[in-house]
Formats: sequence, C-alpha cells, structure tokens
Amino acid sequence: MVKNHPEAELVAMCDINTALKVPIQEEFNDVPFFASMEEMLASGLEFDILTICTPNYLHATQSLQALEAGYHIVCEKPMALKKADCEDMLFKALQKNKLVFCVMQNRYSPPSKWLKEVLSSRALGKIYVVTINCFWNRDERYYKKEGWKGKLAMDGGTLFTQFSHFIDIMFWLFGDIQNIQARFQDFNHQELTEFEDSGIISFDFKKGGIGNINYSTSVWESNQESSLTIVGSKGSIKVGGQYMEKVEYCNIENYEMPELPPSNPPNQYKGYKGSAANHHYVIENVVDTLKGRSIATTNALEGLKVVEIIENIYALKNQES
Repeated sequence: MVKNHPEAELVAMCDINTALKVPIQEEFNDVPFFASMEEMLASGLEFDILTICTPNYLHATQSLQALEAGYHIVCEKPMALKKADCEDMLFKALQKNKLVFCVMQNRYSPPSKWLKEVLSSRALGKIYVVTINCFWNRDERYYKKEGWKGKLAMDGGTLFTQFSHFIDIMFWLFGDIQNIQARFQDFNHQELTEFEDSGIISFDFKKGGIGNINYSTSVWESNQESSLTIVGSKGSIKVGGQYMEKVEYCNIENYEMPELPPSNPPNQYKGYKGSAANHHYVIENVVDTLKGRSIATTNALEGLKVVEIIENIYALKNQES
C-alpha cells in the first residue's frame, strides 16, 4: 500500500523472521531490512512514520518505543489490549507532538460511509434498537499451536482480534455504551483457544436506545455474516453480507436510497477471508493528514474507546468465572 501511493516512500522493513529478508528485498528493491525494532531505531535511518503490524500484545510496547523515538504511528487493530496502555500511548503522542493512526479500514466501505451520513443527518430520527451480528468461522486452520492467536495474553480474545472492527463502527455511529450485560460460551474451541468462541452482549447507548452484539467464530467451514440493523423513529436500515458490505434494507421516511459504489472484496489470509481490502485508504489518509489536507480517520482516542468497550465487556466475563 505504501509503495503504491505516489506521495509515500517505503524506506525500511523490520521482522524478527530473518528468512524474510531475501524475498522482501527482492520484492521491494533492496529496501533495508532489520531483524529487530531496536536495530531499526538505532540505525539512524530517516523516516516519518512507523507502521506496526505485529501480534496484538506488542502494539502498545512498540508504539511507545516509536513515539519516544519521535515517529508518527500507524497501529493495526487493536490499539492495545488494555485501556491503560492506550492512555500511555495517547499521553506519549501528545508529549512528543506525534499522531497515532489506528487501522479501522471498515470505515471506508461505501455502506459504512453512507451510514455515517444517514446518522449524522438524523434521517432515522431517534435511535431505538441497534443489533450487530457477527458469525464467522475460525478453526484449526486459523489457530496454529505454534502461533500467538488463541493465547489470551497475546491475542486478547475474540472481540479484540475478530470483531473489534464492528465495535469500532458501532462506536463511530452511535457513541459509547453503558449498563452492559453479557453471556459467553466456548462451544468448540477448547483445544484451540484460551477464551470464548461465542457471546451475546446487551447494553444501553449513552445517547439513547438499546443495543446488542451477537458473535461467534464457531460457524462451520466459512464466514456466514456480519450485519448491522438499526431501528429508528423514522425508519430502519440493515447492512449485511459477510462483511457489512451491502445494504439489504432501507426504509426511511421521505428518503430515497442513493446508489452506492461497490464495496472492495474482503482480504484473503491463507484460505481465510477478513474484512474489506481498504488498507490503501488508510495510507492515503495518513499522507493527507500529515500534509495538512485532512484529519486522522481513526485517531488515538477512538482507538482507545474501542479497547475500553471490549475491556468493559470482558470484565463481565471475568466476574462470571
């Protein structure tokens, strides 16, 4: 994505897997390759932005290292696994006058952008009910025993790794939640993960209305659905499909549904499909923001709020156990 942007330059790659050095340098024209973040930061190489695409549990530590060294950050989701770590990152970014961009690429999907316009215009009136359904497949093909996914301290749990994108969309559209209740089950992942594979969460929105999130990674063979249904005083909407990529229902008083551009296809991950392939928009937003043409699409405070919501939901799980 960096290489494809006309105003961005890829100046280095870093990975502890040194076997990647040769293929990476062949693909990216002998770009410098470093075997550790410490080595890269100590090299004296000049760059503006460090993109962190490491396992979840490393995001906060590595972001703080980079911010301390004076670089802007693009951090893959989740921003961290604890709200307190997000607060440390936010404080360090303010202290160093640097920006933290959180990767929540689903905001760029045409249905998501349209939903934001509809909610901002109050076309739906008062919001009564919001339902998010996320039913995916993640099995032994995804959770490798030698990997970090599925290990609680490294992964964080299903809501962090699989469904934080949709919690971000919810917060972006409707704001914060309270009066949370939740139930969790581990149906068929006992040998694969250290946490639940399914959950049902209900809550109130602080701005009014009730909501619920129903999720599972126990769906057989392939992803089934990621959908958002909204019931308001002046109409209802459902955005569905496997990745919230299409509008399935729209009935709003005195409103004509516009024709939306097609959504990008989902990312492919070694036989698995993830959320929409919108990462190029993230890089575009980073460049535009740093050049003063735009603002961060998902800033550090929003990234923090997503982590806080998930942390509050999982606090109920800990009380349950």
